[in-house]
Amino acid sequence: MASSPNNGSPSGSDHATKPANKVFSKVDLDGHVLPPSPAPSSPSNGRRRYALATELVYTDSKDQYGASSIPIYQSATFKQTSAAGGNEYDYTRSGNPTRTHLERHMAKIMNANRALAVGSGMGALDVITRILRPGDEVITGDDLYGGTNRLLTYLSTNQGIVVHHVDTTEVDRVREVISEKTTMVLLETPTNPLIKIVDLPGIAKSVHDANPNALVIVDNTMLSPMLCNPLELGADIVYESGTKYLSGHHDIMAGIIACNDPAIADKMYFTINSTGCGLSPNDSFLLMRGVKTLAIRMEKQQANAQRIAEFLESHGFKVRYPGLKSHPQYDLHWSMARGAGAVLSFETGDITTSERIVESAKLFGISVSFGCVNSLISMPCRMSHASIDAKTRAERQMPEDIIRLCVGIEDCQDLIDDLSRSVSITTPFTTR
Repeated sequence: MASSPNNGSPSGSDHATKPANKVFSKVDLDGHVLPPSPAPSSPSNGRRRYALATELVYTDSKDQYGASSIPIYQSATFKQTSAAGGNEYDYTRSGNPTRTHLERHMAKIMNANRALAVGSGMGALDVITRILRPGDEVITGDDLYGGTNRLLTYLSTNQGIVVHHVDTTEVDRVREVISEKTTMVLLETPTNPLIKIVDLPGIAKSVHDANPNALVIVDNTMLSPMLCNPLELGADIVYESGTKYLSGHHDIMAGIIACNDPAIADKMYFTINSTGCGLSPNDSFLLMRGVKTLAIRMEKQQANAQRIAEFLESHGFKVRYPGLKSHPQYDLHWSMARGAGAVLSFETGDITTSERIVESAKLFGISVSFGCVNSLISMPCRMSHASIDAKTRAERQMPEDIIRLCVGIEDCQDLIDDLSRSVSITTPFTTR
C-alpha cells in the first residue's frame, strides 16, 4: 500500500511524491495516498471523443520507449526514490501500470469516471456486495446467472443480507418491495437464460425516487459496452465478466467494475487492495488486447445469431432472442440497446430431445459461458444454472428442456447446417 507523503521526510522528497499526488490525490480509509488503480478515464476529458469502434482500438499510451502496446509490468514490487516512498506504484496488489492502463481504457469505453479490474466477473460482484452490511436488503430478479444466485444465497444465509427475488421485467414488482432498508437493486438484461428484458431506466428512476441511497447495479455481460451503457440509463455501478465478450477468446478470467461516484469507487478499491483480487499484469495485457477487437467480433456474432434465431423459429421452435420481432419485449430492448447480442435460447418441448441435440452438435462446443469466438451449446438447467435447485427453477418458470446457444464468428451456414443435422438426428422438424 502506498505510504503517506508526509512522514517527516526532507523537502527534497517532494519530487518523489509528486507522481502519486498528480495521478490521484485522495487518501484511502487508512489515510494512505491512493495509487492510481481507481484511475480517471483516458483521454483526459473523461469521456469518449470518437465512435466506440475507434475508441476500442485507440489508447493513450505514454510508455517511455513508445511501445504501441502497453508492456506487461510483471513485477510484484516497485523501487522507491526516497525513504518515504510515495511513487505512483509500490506493490502490484495496490496498483500496477498494466492494470491501470486497462482500467483507464475500460472507463473510457464504458463512459465511466472510474473502472476497476479484478480476477473474474463473480469477483467483481463480490467486491460490489462488500458494500452491504447485515440487515441490508437487496432486490434482484427471478432469472439470474447461477453464480450470482449462489453468491446471493450465501449472503442471505450467512451474512444477514435480505434478498428479494422478483420479476424485474415489471417495474411495479420492483417498486413494491423498495424500502428504506433497500441498499442494492441488482439487475441483468437480457436475463440468462430466459432472455427477458429489464426496463433499466424505469427501474432506476423508481428506485432512486423511493430511496435515493439505494444503488442500482447492472450486470452488462450479455451485451457489453459495445451494445449498451447502463450508466447512461440510470445505473450507479456496472460490472461485466471480462472473461466473455470483452476478452473474446476464453483464455483468461477477468471482471470489470465501472461507476461515476468517486466515494463508491474508493470503497470498492479499498476491498480490492485489501483482499488482493486485482487483475494480474499478464491478464490485464490479454484483456487489453482482446477488447480492441470487440466491435468486429460482436458485429459478426450478432449477424450469425440473428440468422440462427430466424432459422430455428422458422422450424417451429420457441426461440428467445431480442433480435426477433416475436420477442414480447422487442421494443423495450431496442430503446436501450444498440444490438441484440449473440446469446439465444430455444425450447424443444422434451428434455431427452434437447440432450440429443446438444450432444449431436459438432461445431458447437458443449460448454458453459458465452462471448467467445467459438460457438457453444448447453442446457443451462444441467450446467450453468445447476446450482439453482429444481424446485426453485420450476418456481421461476425455467424450462428444463431449454437450450442456450452462444454464437461465435464461424461461417453462419456451417453453424446452421450443424444445427440442422443435430435436430434431424433426434426428431424431424415440426411446426409447433
